[in-house]
Amino acid sequence: MPYTEMLDKVKSYGIDAVEMTSGGWGGCKHVDTTRLLEDGDYFESYVAELEKRNMKIVALNCSGNPLAPGTMGKEHSRTAYQTVELASKLGVKKIVMMSGLPAGSPNDQTPNWISSTISWPDYMPDTLKYQWQDVAIPWWKKFVAFAKDHGINQIALEEFPSQLVYNPETLLYLRSEVGKIIGINLDPSHLIIMGANPIDAIRPLAQAGAIFHVHGKDARIESGMATTNGLVETKSVTDSWHRAWNYVAVGCGQSITWWKEFFSVLRMSGYNDYVSLEMEDLTMSVDAGIETSIAALNQSLSK
Repeated sequence: MPYTEMLDKVKSYGIDAVEMTSGGWGGCKHVDTTRLLEDGDYFESYVAELEKRNMKIVALNCSGNPLAPGTMGKEHSRTAYQTVELASKLGVKKIVMMSGLPAGSPNDQTPNWISSTISWPDYMPDTLKYQWQDVAIPWWKKFVAFAKDHGINQIALEEFPSQLVYNPETLLYLRSEVGKIIGINLDPSHLIIMGANPIDAIRPLAQAGAIFHVHGKDARIESGMATTNGLVETKSVTDSWHRAWNYVAVGCGQSITWWKEFFSVLRMSGYNDYVSLEMEDLTMSVDAGIETSIAALNQSLSK
């Protein structure tokens, strides 16, 4: 949809705040980051459309892989820095990202997650050390300094499989190395598909003051499939019938009771900020998935 039609559609759902994609893998259909930075008149008209509808941008999202070797890493790094500049211009204090994933060695051309998830054979630990110490931590230290200089208060990292940060432990490790501006974008769906309990994950993250953002997104472990083949899944997301797990509309994976507990514990932990709906259910239309998710979230959220 064009930008203004999208805002009207969102408003029709009773929503007045948005998380907008401005870089990384995203199509950036509604945020022309370069133009917004360079064209003052366009920027003013863009902001005016939000103000006209009494809407706000709560976070800019540039999830990608800035640590990848070659062209991808350079491009995603460029858009990450641009996102910080745009957030500063908009007065947005929070950006949502992923940690990135380097190659397995200086000679590799492909990002490598295998070494992040298993400790044997013996060459795996050295690969992981290279990824963290030689690539990730230096990149993030430089980026964090830039973000702070531009008035960003929070960088919320989505704990996504195939990224160096994929669970609370890895998030807290990066935070300890590069600073408390790093926190989590707590997306329960990703923990569910790795066999973790997102409700249990809240406490250690909250105790560290590291819950910055939350995605309202569900996942379903498919009965019979996961118990046969495990949770490691490489089939296309469009092949829903044959997969061990699928992303689904909120309430179609975990029960409403589960979601009520999740949000209750979050609120108890001190989080009282936005929940950003992310709808990736391929078993229904986009409208049906959004409406189903909104209904479930409205039943579940503590207000």
